[in-house]
Amino acid sequence: MRLPFLQAPETSLLWLEAHRLAAGTHRRPLAGLPTEDQLAQALAALPLGPTRWVVDDLWTPSVLLRDQAELPRGAEAQEAFFRWRFSQSLALEEPHFVQAIEIEPGTWLASGIREDLRDSLLQLGLRLDRNLHAITPRWLHLYNLLAPTLDLPGMLLSLSPAGGNRYAGSLVAWGRTLCLLRQWSEPLDPQGWNEERIAPSAAFLQRESRTPQSLHVWGAPSWPDAGIPTRILDDRFAMAEAP
Repeated sequence: MRLPFLQAPETSLLWLEAHRLAAGTHRRPLAGLPTEDQLAQALAALPLGPTRWVVDDLWTPSVLLRDQAELPRGAEAQEAFFRWRFSQSLALEEPHFVQAIEIEPGTWLASGIREDLRDSLLQLGLRLDRNLHAITPRWLHLYNLLAPTLDLPGMLLSLSPAGGNRYAGSLVAWGRTLCLLRQWSEPLDPQGWNEERIAPSAAFLQRESRTPQSLHVWGAPSWPDAGIPTRILDDRFAMAEAP
């Protein structure tokens, strides 16, 4: 099931990760958040019109909130509730802008971005007369590209390189729909991911009768055997526009 969270049709794609920036044919390496001049150069490479930004998972943390049977009444009260639950679940101190959608009865996907970072991006778009239509976490963009073919339970790694063949990032799994989302800022090498993150997650999913039948890996050029048929996702797949 494709998730409509923060999606926008007919937009140009700007790809922003901690180590690189890409927009159309424009590519440049980064070492953290880009400057306004770097973003302006990237936006200049795109056609006029709205843009959708795919942003590094570590800058747009996400969490599955379960057992949310009763919510406060009113839109403002619900927004405040999800901001509180999001910050509490991830132990965040800085204020985040948060959006949430219900993916199963009582289970919500909440994703956020630091308010100061979001405000700076929106202000930049206004100054350049470039409408920032949506901000999408990288893992969610990849998941939605995969969604049309997700007939069987599977798993996705959305990875950010940290040097020395080590990666931080997200592990996402689905059965009938999205059922597991874990994120780590602490980098590990691929074998460490297999042993400490993939294997325990697969064992949990097996107990839930959602044993993963495939593993999709974004952000690493290769991957050691994890006991699951593995597919490496590349730029040609990932930087296509989500249908």
